[in-house]
Amino acid sequence: MASSGNAVSSPMVILAPKTKTKKKHFVQQKVKVFRASGPVLSVFMWGVNHSINDLNQVPVPVMLLPDDFRANTKIKVNNHLFNKENLPGHFKFKEYCPQVFRNLRERFGIEDLDYQVSLTRSPPVRGGDTQGEGILLTSYDRTLVIKQISSEDVADMHGILSEYHQHIVKCHGSTLLPQFLGMYRVGVENEETYLIVMRNMFSHRLVVHRKYDLKGSLVSREASDKERVKELPTYKDMDFRNNMQKVYVNEEQKEKVMEKLNRDVEFLVKLKIMDYSLLLGIHDVGRAEREEEEGEEPSNEEEGEPENGLAQAPNMGSYGTSPEGIAGYMASCKPLEPGEFDPYVDVYAMRSAPGAPQREVYFMGLIDVLTQYDTKKKAAHAAKTVKHGVSEKGEGRGNSMPSDFGISSPTSLHSRTFITTTATSHLDLNLFLKTFVLLHIYIMKHCPKKMYTHRLF
Repeated sequence: MASSGNAVSSPMVILAPKTKTKKKHFVQQKVKVFRASGPVLSVFMWGVNHSINDLNQVPVPVMLLPDDFRANTKIKVNNHLFNKENLPGHFKFKEYCPQVFRNLRERFGIEDLDYQVSLTRSPPVRGGDTQGEGILLTSYDRTLVIKQISSEDVADMHGILSEYHQHIVKCHGSTLLPQFLGMYRVGVENEETYLIVMRNMFSHRLVVHRKYDLKGSLVSREASDKERVKELPTYKDMDFRNNMQKVYVNEEQKEKVMEKLNRDVEFLVKLKIMDYSLLLGIHDVGRAEREEEEGEEPSNEEEGEPENGLAQAPNMGSYGTSPEGIAGYMASCKPLEPGEFDPYVDVYAMRSAPGAPQREVYFMGLIDVLTQYDTKKKAAHAAKTVKHGVSEKGEGRGNSMPSDFGISSPTSLHSRTFITTTATSHLDLNLFLKTFVLLHIYIMKHCPKKMYTHRLF
């Protein structure tokens, strides 16, 4: 009997740990995927995970239909008890135009699984600049940006999404425009938060040492004293000119940038969008090498528990070997040297030309493309015209238009070629084709001692 009892109890001893281990693994996976300091982020992570899993069960359509640009998927959860320490008991999640954004992700070379992992494997972290309204986050691997937008922005996005998709199809995904990858609404405690996901224009591993927000105007376009004391201030057009900033690229790179810029600006003009900017980030390779040799790491101004429960973004490069996510496959490759990047991940990046005064990596892209030229913008233009006067052709000096697309005569490195710009003579069309007059691209010839200055416009 004793031996019989032992025979019966032995399987129980073996089975119990198996059952416990299985349950423990399941709970850990849920916590790993959906844990975030705030309920909005927890629901966002849960919703992205849920929507991608659902999309994987749906065949990819042969072509997108008009209804796809108006479609949405919604889910409402009540009395949610499982994992209640990380998710609220009641929440709603809505994804806009899932098939359209799925198609856009494919055209931008982003797999749904990588997109899912980048957003849900670990909570998003605060971006470097959160002084504006709303949420601005980056994914844990710093390849994606999650930005809070308004309901009006959602409506504007619906208004341009069809044309935007056509533009991306025509240019085969080669663009300076933001790469929109998903748009969502999160409802928690009777409050709705709208979020849009884009590819990060800066690198996930190369530190940006200087950045500029350029609009092609000098009116009220200078960084404030408050902005300048930040660890990474956002400089503007006047600062670009005063700093004698230049961008050194070769002729092939210049032609590619100009082709994209002209094509994208024409697209924005067609949609009557005018409040966009050119975001320019500069990585100083020499400085990065010195910091690596000296063992210096960028300091975080805030220590301890961050406000709003959002973790500070870790130093760039600390997740360069992540086994998962959009940049995850890089872990299987040899480590990148200082100043090197993967063009399939850092799609907005380009190296400075050989023979340039300093080794740099530039990141350029168009931002703030959801503002159309409406009554509010008309009033702002009129106010600038009254305040700053009118040019000889009768246009307000606060706006700019491209002049010729010609090439200036050869100049020395220290000379500057400024482009005369005027506002459109057809003001009734309410179109302002923006030009970034302060961004000078220098074409490095085979002889390093000789350079030609090319106008952007």
